[in-house]
Amino acid sequence: MPSGDEVFSLVIFGASGDLTNRKLLPALWSLYSARTLPEPFAIIGTARSEMTDEAFRAKMKDGVKQFARLKVPSDNVWDRFAASLYYVAGDPSSPDLYAKLRQRLESIESKHGDAGNRLYYLSTPPSLYAPITTQLGKAGLAEEQRGWTRIIIEKPFGHDLASAQELNELVTQVFHEEQVYRIDHYLGKETVQNVMALRFANGIFEPLWNRNHVAEVQLTVAEAVGVEGRGGYYEESGALRDMIQNHLLQVVCLVAMEPPVTFDARAVRDEKSKVMQAIRPFDPAKVDEVALRAQYGPGFVNGRQVPGYTQEKGVKPQSTTETYAALRMEIDNWRWAGVPFYVQTGKRLAKRVSEIVIRFRRTPHMIFRRGTVPVNPNLLVIRIQPDEGISLIVEAKEPGPELKLSPVTLDFKYHEVFGSEPPEAYERLLLDAINGDATLYSRGDWIEQAWRLTEPVLNHWARTPGPLPQYDAGSWGPAEADAFIARDGGKWRRP
Repeated sequence: MPSGDEVFSLVIFGASGDLTNRKLLPALWSLYSARTLPEPFAIIGTARSEMTDEAFRAKMKDGVKQFARLKVPSDNVWDRFAASLYYVAGDPSSPDLYAKLRQRLESIESKHGDAGNRLYYLSTPPSLYAPITTQLGKAGLAEEQRGWTRIIIEKPFGHDLASAQELNELVTQVFHEEQVYRIDHYLGKETVQNVMALRFANGIFEPLWNRNHVAEVQLTVAEAVGVEGRGGYYEESGALRDMIQNHLLQVVCLVAMEPPVTFDARAVRDEKSKVMQAIRPFDPAKVDEVALRAQYGPGFVNGRQVPGYTQEKGVKPQSTTETYAALRMEIDNWRWAGVPFYVQTGKRLAKRVSEIVIRFRRTPHMIFRRGTVPVNPNLLVIRIQPDEGISLIVEAKEPGPELKLSPVTLDFKYHEVFGSEPPEAYERLLLDAINGDATLYSRGDWIEQAWRLTEPVLNHWARTPGPLPQYDAGSWGPAEADAFIARDGGKWRRP
């Protein structure tokens, strides 16, 4: 029998939903198949839908076969995993469900050695976060008695600063902050984590990682897809809330943070919080100088004609919700003073790509004769998805009698070097939560800082609803985006 620390029970609220089927159970299966999931374990799904244990197992098997990184080799192997899957039906707002959950947990734990380690995952609409947390507290299921108790809460964590503060207060009345894991799946991506490895494990980059050598930082998350039938959700969100307020600001912090004293949760999250404190607040009277929004119209993607945003299902015909957003930020500290950080994200852009671009300053004096200019700046490109990897773009002489310079790329591709695709983000994040490592999770104060930073932009856009600049679906965004970044002498990198 493994030690008590390894025994755990995972309760997934909203287990009949898409996230559980497409991401959570496939990630748990891949961890199990790779022999990295602590055993023994129990996974208890709960939702309003009536379902037996056997029906739940069959549904999850379909999801694993379709979406898991590691495939099911045989029914026998699956059956061993599925024997640890259970289901409890009930209303997440009703105390009756929690009485049934307690009974089921105690029955299962008695078979596993009674360690009492429990992890709750809120894979539900945000409107249920407060009722579930409250009911867990009232039922005594949030207490740490024999083992540990933790809760994972999905984004969005609040809709604005006030709602985030209210949710933080409610959650921390039931759970201690150390028990709360606010998940951002973007931080689970291998290449995002590689930002810290690149900076802090190599002696050649960190001496250049400052205002003396860096002219500009760009972060781009481009999606070729539209709202994919989620028009109702996107109408309430928009690109700034959906991507920048959480994912992209997290990556900004990894790029800009000071080296932590140690690589543990408290030290890393302290440094990320310091970056948020140093980002210059947006002046409500000058939002248009530092923020840009736009909306996609009809166009062509991969040779296929697609509708504009206002023609999508669930979208109001006169909608002024942004599907493209860009921000210009400055970090007022010793390392980054004067270096602009540009972030942009959009739907229905030319291709799916996420990357970080560090543009270095040009040489102070160009010794080559004028025929060789202009010389391109050096770029360090960290590709988050797809084709995960890192590229360093430098100038080199072209072959021939004339001295002519051209950019060349020194390239590292993750799958070519390591011979396999990186694990899915949810695999890493679930395993970290089980092991009690909160390094890649958001702390409550960081969530509030992110809302506090972006709220002036959101409020300004709400007061001035439009009309929004338009861009053709399948393009690289609005024409205004080029002028937006050109003020600092830069231009968006087009992968």
